[in-house]
Amino acid sequence: LNKPEWYLTQVLMWIGNHAKFLDDKIQPILDKAGSSVNAGLEFSRALVMLILEKLAADIPCLLYDDVLFCHLVDEVLLFERELYSVHGYLSSFPSCMHILSEESCFQRWLTVEKKFALQKMDSMLSSEAAWVSQYKDITDVDEMKVPDCAETFMTLLLVITDRYKNLPTASRKLQFLGLQKELVDDFRIRLTQVMKEETRASLGFRYCAILNAVNYIATVLADWADNV
Repeated sequence: LNKPEWYLTQVLMWIGNHAKFLDDKIQPILDKAGSSVNAGLEFSRALVMLILEKLAADIPCLLYDDVLFCHLVDEVLLFERELYSVHGYLSSFPSCMHILSEESCFQRWLTVEKKFALQKMDSMLSSEAAWVSQYKDITDVDEMKVPDCAETFMTLLLVITDRYKNLPTASRKLQFLGLQKELVDDFRIRLTQVMKEETRASLGFRYCAILNAVNYIATVLADWADNV
C-alpha cells in the first residue's frame, strides 16, 4: 500500500516499451482491415483499467492514513501527467481522476489538502524570512518588494490548482476553488493579526511588508481572473 509507484511506473514502462511494436506491427493490420482502432491507445486504455481496479481496491484500505493517502494522490497525479503528456492518452478515456472524484475519496482528498496547506501556512509565517523579499538585492526584479510569505502562499495556491485542474467535472473543481477561497481568507486573517501588532510602527519594516503582501496577492488574483 505504501508503494503505488511500483505498479504505476510498471504500467508506464509497458506502454512505452510496446509503443513501437504496436505502431509498426499491429496498427498496419488494423488499418488494412479498415478499422479505426488505434492499437497504442487501446493498449494503454486496457492497462489503465487494471490500475482503476487496483486503486478501487486499495483506497478504502488507506483512506484514513494521511501520509499513505497523500502519497497515493501524489503518485497518481504524476502518473496521469506522464500518461497524457508523453503517451498521448485521450481525455475521453477512463482515468484515475474518476476514482479520485468518487465521493468518499474526494472528500478525504479535500480534507488532507486543507490540512497540509494550513500546516504550510503556519511554517511560512513563522519563518525568520517571512517578511523579507527573496529578491531584495535585485532592484529590477523586486519592484513590488514582495515578502517571502506572500510569494510562498501564492505558489501554494498555484500548486493546488495544478493538482485539481484535470478533475473530470466542473463541480469537483469548484469545490477545490472553495478550498482556495477559504485559504485566502485564512491568510487575510493572519495578516490582519500581525498588522494589529504593528500599528504603533506603521512605517516600520513589517507593517510595510504586510501592505506589499496584500498588494501583491490582489494583483496576482486579478491576473488569474481570466483563468476559467
